[in-house]
Amino acid sequence: MKKLFQSLICSLIILFFNIQVYAGGTGKIAGKITDAESKEGLIGISVLIEGTTMGAATNLDGDYVINNLEPGVYSLNIGGVGYQKKIITNVRVSSDFTTRIDVQLASEAINLGTIVVEAQKPLIRKDLTSSQTSIDESQIRALPVESISQILSLQAGITKGSSGELHIRGGRSTEIAYNVNGVSAINPYDFGRTVQISTNAVQELSVVSGTFNAEYGNALSGVVNTITKEGGSKFNGTLTYYTGDYLSKAKDKFFNIDKVDPINNQVFEGTLGGPIPLLEDNFSFFLSGRYNHDKGYLYGIRQHTVYDSLSRDSQLADVLRIAQTGDNKIVSMNPSDDLNLTAKITYKPIAAIKINYDVVFSNSDYQSYAHDYKYNPDANYQRFQWGLINSLEYRHAVSNTTFFSLKGSYNVYDFKRYLYPLLDASGSEVSFNPSMSLDGLHADPRYQPEDKGNSYSSYTFVSGGTQPEHFYQRSYSTEIKFDITSQITNQHEIKFGLKSKWDTMDFVFFEVLRDRNNYLTPTIPDATNQKGSIDIYSRSPKQFSGYLQDKMEFDSMILNAGLRFDYFNANAVYAPDQFKPTENLTDAGKKITVSPRLGISFPITDKGIIHFSYGHFYQLPPFRYLYTNPEFEDIAAQPVYGNANLKPERTVTYEVGLQQQMTETMAFNITGFYKDVRDLLAVQQIRISSNSIYQKYVNKDYGNIKGITFSLTKRKLADDLFSASLDYTFQVAEGNETGADAFFIDLQSGRQSEKVPVPLDWDQSHTLNGVITFGGSKSWNLTLTGSLGTGLPYSPQLYEQQIYLRTNSGRKPVYANADLLFDKSFSFFDNSTLTLFVKIFNLFDTQNERFVYDDTGRAIYSLEESKGGPQATNKISEKYPGIKSATEYFNRPNYYSAPREVRVGFTFEF
Repeated sequence: MKKLFQSLICSLIILFFNIQVYAGGTGKIAGKITDAESKEGLIGISVLIEGTTMGAATNLDGDYVINNLEPGVYSLNIGGVGYQKKIITNVRVSSDFTTRIDVQLASEAINLGTIVVEAQKPLIRKDLTSSQTSIDESQIRALPVESISQILSLQAGITKGSSGELHIRGGRSTEIAYNVNGVSAINPYDFGRTVQISTNAVQELSVVSGTFNAEYGNALSGVVNTITKEGGSKFNGTLTYYTGDYLSKAKDKFFNIDKVDPINNQVFEGTLGGPIPLLEDNFSFFLSGRYNHDKGYLYGIRQHTVYDSLSRDSQLADVLRIAQTGDNKIVSMNPSDDLNLTAKITYKPIAAIKINYDVVFSNSDYQSYAHDYKYNPDANYQRFQWGLINSLEYRHAVSNTTFFSLKGSYNVYDFKRYLYPLLDASGSEVSFNPSMSLDGLHADPRYQPEDKGNSYSSYTFVSGGTQPEHFYQRSYSTEIKFDITSQITNQHEIKFGLKSKWDTMDFVFFEVLRDRNNYLTPTIPDATNQKGSIDIYSRSPKQFSGYLQDKMEFDSMILNAGLRFDYFNANAVYAPDQFKPTENLTDAGKKITVSPRLGISFPITDKGIIHFSYGHFYQLPPFRYLYTNPEFEDIAAQPVYGNANLKPERTVTYEVGLQQQMTETMAFNITGFYKDVRDLLAVQQIRISSNSIYQKYVNKDYGNIKGITFSLTKRKLADDLFSASLDYTFQVAEGNETGADAFFIDLQSGRQSEKVPVPLDWDQSHTLNGVITFGGSKSWNLTLTGSLGTGLPYSPQLYEQQIYLRTNSGRKPVYANADLLFDKSFSFFDNSTLTLFVKIFNLFDTQNERFVYDDTGRAIYSLEESKGGPQATNKISEKYPGIKSATEYFNRPNYYSAPREVRVGFTFEF
């Protein structure tokens, strides 16, 4: 009885001290403590997390649960009255998962002292009810990667499109929800990411590619959660610098690639974290920064300036006059300057309360290669984008088993594209954003008449002129979230949450007017009289959502059941009568969806687990499709109208999978999935009369996606030399259209839209990813990653007959890539390390053909080169040096992936 009483007192002490909270996605540790001899559960055994006040005491059956844990590595200190103490190290916790630690304790009568045991990261997860992958900071550090996108592309079920965009299980790139520290990081205008985060700031990156739980919404394909690092009780930091250039023999494809510049691509990185001086008992911080100056690898020559032009002699019609006033300098045409910053301040007034303030900022100034302007590079657009996420979270553990989180965030995203900035009345540059008025502003006088942008033929480069477009888009997003989690019994964990989100989108687009008749000086169009191309609007949609999730954990089964509710108000009008698209405009009203989710896993052996999941998923279309052309301009111009009454797109997903551990170090996971996709966005042509035609965005498209993923993992033990993973994905992704604008594009080219399912543009049938890491100790590391995939689809053309075959019935060449990282570390002083490393991207300098000519299916050549127009251009180029040959024009370096790049550098850790 005395022993039982002491155990109960110990339990009460643990219950008081174990209440502590963490921000971001959380996981938990659970298990059973038993007597080593009798195998019976032990009551009142303390399970403490070393270095914290967190912990739990076992119940009458010996069970314990420690929830509300941030992702990371922990050590457990386990002991009780009359039993030996045991320490379990290297206990890894991942978001949304339960880490199971069962322990047997020997009686104190057996004098064994304190026993230390190192836990191994589980190869299979009992509570995995749908496909999810977690990558922690140690795994990220060992990979030859520069960005989160590169990490994601190595995961099973994720493929890259021709432009590098990511797709999860055959879905569109806009069907992925990106979250940072629990708040949305999506631009509502186009559903692109608002911020880029340096990998040195990431604590954990998780990818949910299956039927994700009800707490996640507004996504059809997957969810990517990024948790940034947090300051600890000790100061630590890193300083990193590395530089390099592209080393390739492909001079026939990449102009100037043989000129090596050791500082072509420079990266500066740093982190600093720890307690805030004088406030170390309650406050901590973490800071990270990354600056990347990249000169690029695609070059042009400044043979022409924007003032040059091509014309025929007024006296001799067969004589051309071509101005060439450029300095003939080699100019980079895809340079970039990128800056990423994160900051996290943590305040813990008491053990039960935690307040986190997070700031994530990224800025990018860059240019994209424009092949037509290779010899007039000063006419290439400049692009500027920046994103900012501010979030504040209050998290409170009200008991040992229940905690809640209240989080608010304010996010801004800004993108601009233009050649020259706008000017005020004095001629000074204006930092314009779409929240401002155009009144009193002027176009730069350097804009040239439209005809100066012409070329001798469509088979050669332009000889001067400017590009007239100005594009400005800014979004403001305010989000408030409340979530509560309670382990109401050992078997049931209940989660409930509510979220409100308000977006404001400001948009300005116009083309500068400049010709030789009506606009002798560059002019900004007037939106009121609809002369010229201009589109201006501001819209403020509203969203609200709620969910209820029950995670039921039994010995023989894990069940995840959830229900989600979503509400949306576009706060705009639409035309209900499609034959009167500018009349009787009506409020779009609200859209409501309810989404059930279910996932089940159960063991078939002690090392084998089967799971099944099913769910309904809804996602709003990118908001630009709701608000395009909000003035409903005159139908005579054959416009495209947005549709504020669009319904959410819908996907029903089924998944079944098997996890099987084969040995202590090896396991595999095989998963089959099927997705039925409805109400996808498309453009519909509406003909009112023979001369009155317009296009309108509608919920029209459908698709179905099916496939299998297989992953094989070999983990590294203390005495091993290597670890490895292999992922294979087979999928068939089909739909009646490949994108929302496909019908519109077909209409302009005179082709009719397909009516039968066709492969989607990103349908990569077979994808193989591999990672292998060698390392004899912590002092050196060699990692090689490889990707191999079948070619993406394209639409073949019979050139002679000008006939397109069935959409996406051809396949581009196979894609292959390998990257390498080697590092060597040297330890000195106290806890200081210097690491030297080399990274090689595209190790074998493979020229992957991202884009191809429709008549050959290759990027190398086109059958059109041998025809009359190109041949005539080749002949005239021999006579006039200012005109380049069609042969050179058809050699497009941007059709290929980046050549081999080598970088060397160092990291100093303290």
